[in-house]
Amino acid sequence: MLHRRALRNAFRRYTARVTNGDGPNSPKPTDRALVRRAQETRERVIARLSDHFAHDALDVEEFERRVTVAQTSDSPADIEALLSDLPDAGATPAPTTSMVPTVVQPLVSQERDLDTAYAIFGGIDRRGTWNVPRRMRIVAIFGGANLDLREARFPPGVIDIEVTAVMGGINIVVPPGLAVQMHGSAIMGGFADVNRSPAYPDPDAPLLRIHGLTMMGGVNIEMRLPGESEHVARRRHRRELREERREQRRLERQR
Repeated sequence: MLHRRALRNAFRRYTARVTNGDGPNSPKPTDRALVRRAQETRERVIARLSDHFAHDALDVEEFERRVTVAQTSDSPADIEALLSDLPDAGATPAPTTSMVPTVVQPLVSQERDLDTAYAIFGGIDRRGTWNVPRRMRIVAIFGGANLDLREARFPPGVIDIEVTAVMGGINIVVPPGLAVQMHGSAIMGGFADVNRSPAYPDPDAPLLRIHGLTMMGGVNIEMRLPGESEHVARRRHRRELREERREQRRLERQR
């Protein structure tokens, strides 16, 4: 047991060094300018993609695919190319008045190191403007937890969220501009596996890491535009399903 724990702790320390830019695979000091330029391009392109998505120029699947490419690519040119086939790719899009900006908000007040939230035979719902701590634990036992991070303020660097769901569920809503790594273990349940982060993240940009365990429960993450309600998201999804069914019927008639 002690040997396994020592290995696990060593792996966590190594992962933290690599993620924070201190490991052997981190970018060299001469490459810091490229990392920063990639992050600036990433934020601008994701904001543009969000605007096109809000105006129905992209469906949900294509929007999430392009945002994932933007978040995981370290090449400014490859990120910029995600806009090449969209209308008015060289112009600044009109602002979407119903949405707040998709840029992740920095933490302006005093940073908290650790916060714990329990949903035991009940539920918690955290949304709106709030300060995300550096580390957070969420425990849902026979209950549910909803964590909406779209208007939250983040400290720079890695934000670590540990989740545990036993006969319960945890749902996390993130904005498109937030880099996310999510992995965990599921016993008779489900745990979403997501990797939307660059190999060499900007140390000044937030990176959300979610990990933990679910037992006869579920942990889910969804990407949603700031200001977009769950009702609007579901309505958009139903509309896309109807369009897919119409397209399938059209193809069947042509056969």
